[in-house]
Amino acid sequence: MKFSTLVRHLREGGKNVVRNGWMSIASISSIVVSLFILGVFMLLALNVNKLADQLDSQVQIRVYLKLDMERAKIEEVSRAIRRIPELKSVTFVSKAEGLERLRASMDEDDRRALDGYTDETNPLPDAFEIEVYDPQTIAEAARKIEAINVTDPDKPINSVKYGADTVEKLFKITNAVRIIGMIIVAGLAVMAMFLISTTIKLTIVARRREIAIMKMVGATNSFIRIPFFIEGVLIGFLGSVISLAVLLLGYAQLIKTTKEDIGIYMIELATVHEVAWLVAGTILILGTLLGIWGSTISVRKYLKV
Repeated sequence: MKFSTLVRHLREGGKNVVRNGWMSIASISSIVVSLFILGVFMLLALNVNKLADQLDSQVQIRVYLKLDMERAKIEEVSRAIRRIPELKSVTFVSKAEGLERLRASMDEDDRRALDGYTDETNPLPDAFEIEVYDPQTIAEAARKIEAINVTDPDKPINSVKYGADTVEKLFKITNAVRIIGMIIVAGLAVMAMFLISTTIKLTIVARRREIAIMKMVGATNSFIRIPFFIEGVLIGFLGSVISLAVLLLGYAQLIKTTKEDIGIYMIELATVHEVAWLVAGTILILGTLLGIWGSTISVRKYLKV
């Protein structure tokens, strides 16, 4: 294709967008709304995932042993625990260390209540602090640790506790966000394609005589179709750019507001830099594909040349 021909197609496609006025605006607006909602769900999912990652290091299994266990038995239990493949690290916490940690966590007045305890009278049990590779496997790992009591006649493990409820709920929320987001965006995408198709259909109907004359003088089908294809691409691209600009500017303001105005520092949101490339790439590609799909459907169905 000659450069001059390409320029002509681009010019005609741009004119079509302007010529259709409100229908083009409606199509672009539909894409903006669809992609904006998609972007909101993407940002929500990314931040939920980041929060889950932050909690990963805090999710631990605590295994409390029976009181006054012999050192050899503790080593035997330790070896049995370390054979479980889901475990990332196993740290032994003696009852003396546990008592010191308890003292350090209390204020001075409450700490006095522990002054009478010695190594011999320490009421705390020896314990293991355990991290897993994947927080989603923590329940299974805890069950395997508890199963040690089934095979050991001494029943050395008193209790197994883990605080994964928050993380498990977080994963459920993440999955729900993704599913709801896909359903909503799919519906809005269909509406956007319908509006784009209708917009291009009106262009074809309005220029039917011109198209017929072009056909009579020898214009090929591809020569006639390309401007309509470019029109769809322009509508999709413009919609995605507007949506992306509103989304990222709004998100940057949200981060600023939560930290400076509201003073929320406990929850660390993903920075604009961390999410910009993924969100921008997804929205620009989807917006352009929506425009291509809408124009392709319209040209195939309504362009009779």
